[in-house]
Amino acid sequence: MSLLAETQSIVKQFEFTDDDVNKSVREFLRQMDEGLEKDGTSLSQIPTYVTGVPTGQEKGLYMAVDLGGTNFRVCSVKLNGDTTFNITSDKVAVPKELMVAEKAEDLFAFLALQIKKFLEKHHGDHFEAHIRRRMTVSSPDGYRDEHAFRMGFTFSFPVQQVGINKGTLIRWTKGFDIPDAVGKDVCALLQTEIDKLHLPVKVAALVNDTVGTLMAHSYGAPGSHGAVLGAIFGTGTNGAYLEKLSNLKKPLVGEYDSSTGNMVINIEWGSFDNQLNVLPNTPWDVALDKETPNPGIQMYEKRVSGMFLGELLRLVINDLMKNPKVSLFRDENSSTNDRRSTTDIAETSGIWRPWGIDTSILSHAAGDHTPKLSVLRDTLQETLQISAPAYEDAQAFKAIAEAIGRRAARLAAVAIGAVVLKSGRLSDPCHANDPVDVGVDGSLVENYPYFEDMIYEALRVIDGIGEEGAKRIRIGLAQDGSGVGAALIALVAAGMEKNAPPAEILGELRTEAKATVATTAVSDESDKVEAPQTA
Repeated sequence: MSLLAETQSIVKQFEFTDDDVNKSVREFLRQMDEGLEKDGTSLSQIPTYVTGVPTGQEKGLYMAVDLGGTNFRVCSVKLNGDTTFNITSDKVAVPKELMVAEKAEDLFAFLALQIKKFLEKHHGDHFEAHIRRRMTVSSPDGYRDEHAFRMGFTFSFPVQQVGINKGTLIRWTKGFDIPDAVGKDVCALLQTEIDKLHLPVKVAALVNDTVGTLMAHSYGAPGSHGAVLGAIFGTGTNGAYLEKLSNLKKPLVGEYDSSTGNMVINIEWGSFDNQLNVLPNTPWDVALDKETPNPGIQMYEKRVSGMFLGELLRLVINDLMKNPKVSLFRDENSSTNDRRSTTDIAETSGIWRPWGIDTSILSHAAGDHTPKLSVLRDTLQETLQISAPAYEDAQAFKAIAEAIGRRAARLAAVAIGAVVLKSGRLSDPCHANDPVDVGVDGSLVENYPYFEDMIYEALRVIDGIGEEGAKRIRIGLAQDGSGVGAALIALVAAGMEKNAPPAEILGELRTEAKATVATTAVSDESDKVEAPQTA
C-alpha cells in the first residue's frame, strides 16, 4: 500500500460526520440535564453562586488576584460603563518553599503582602487614606464602600464551593502541597492575612477561570444581553453558561441571590461522555488514554484540548513509521527524496518520546500552503530533528495533523451548539434579531488556523441551528478571564451584598468583628501592631 493510500485510510478514521455531530449534541444535552438533577454524573454542572452576567454598562474599580500555578497575579480593573475597561497588573513568582509550606498562613501571608505592595504602588492615595477597613452599620454592606476594594480570587485548584466567596480546598495540584490548607475555606485564609495587614480589601468572590471568561466577554461584547457561553479551548477545555434556577434540581447548599432566577453553571465538560456513548474512539485514542494518569476520565478533553492533540499525532505517526508496507521518513536512497538526500531522525527527537510533540506543530501544518510545504518541512527539521523530510512525508504529516485538528474543532462545535440550544436564545422571539454571543479563550482558538471556521462549519449542520442560526452565533475572543472576569464577579458579589437582608448583614458584621478583634489581640501581643480604627 502506498503512503498516500495509507494516509487517506487514517484520515478517514478521524472523520466526524454531520450525523456524528448531531448525535453528540443530543447526548450532550441529555448529560447536561442529568448533571442538573444529581451529582456523580459525567457533566458535573457545578453551581458557581454567580447569579448574573454583566451588560457592559457597569462602572467601578475592582480588584482581582489569580493563583493559577507558580505565579501570583494582582490586578485592578476600572470598568468604564461602555464595554471598555482599563487594567493594571503585576505578577510575581511564588517561592518554591511556600508551595510546600508547613502552614497555610505562610503562603496566604505572602499573597496578602503582594496585594499590599500592589496597592502601595498603583493606588497609593486610596491605600494611605484608608489604610484600615472601618467597621460600620451605617451602610447595607457592613463597610463603607469607599473604604474597601471588592476583589475576585481566581484559585485554580479543586475546591468545593458553597457560596460566591466560600470554598474549601479539596486537594492541591501543580506542585503545591500544603496539607494544612486542605479542607479549609481558601477565601477566609486569604481574608485573614489581608486583615492582619489592615488592607482596604474584601475577598468578594471565588472565581473559576471559565466563569471569568463568560463574564469578561459579556462585558466586552456589544449589546446588552450578555454572552450565553464562556469557553476555553487551550491546554484544557471547559465551559460555563447561565442556567435558570428552576432547572437546577439537585440540592444547592449555601447562600445566593435568587432574585435574578439564574445561576452561572460550570459545566466541567472535559469529562463529557466518559462512557463513550457517542465520542469517536480510534485505536490511537485508546492508546493515548492508557498513557494518561486518569484512564477512562476526561474523554472529551483528550480529543479536543491542546494538551493531548500533539501526543495523538505522535502516536499515529509512530504507527505509520512502523508499517513495513509504507515509507514515511524513510528513503531507499537519495533519488527517492526531492531534497536529493535521505531522511534521518535523531535519536533524541521528540517523535520517539511520549508527549514529545508539542500541539503547536499542528498549527504549523495547517497554516502551511507553500507549494512544497517548505515551512512545515523546516519546522519538522528544527523542532523534531527530522533531517531532509521529503515532500511526500510532509504531505502525510499535514493530512493527519489536519484530520486530528478538524475533528477537535467539530467536537468543540458540539459543546458550543448544545449550550446555545439549551439557552433557547435562538428561538426566543424577544431576541429574534439579536446575536448570540459566545466568548472563547485558549491557544487553539487563538493560534490554530481556521479552527473557528471549522467550528462554524459544524454549527451549520446542527438540527435547531442550521445556516441561519449559525449566522447569529457570534464567537469572539474573551481574554483575561482571571483578571477582568474575576473583577466582574466581584462586582456581582458586591451587588449581592447590597441586596442582603439586614439581619444577615448584622450577623456577618458580628462574626467579622469578633474575628478582627481576635486577630488584633494576637497581633498586639506578638508585635504591638496598632488596632484598626472603627467608625
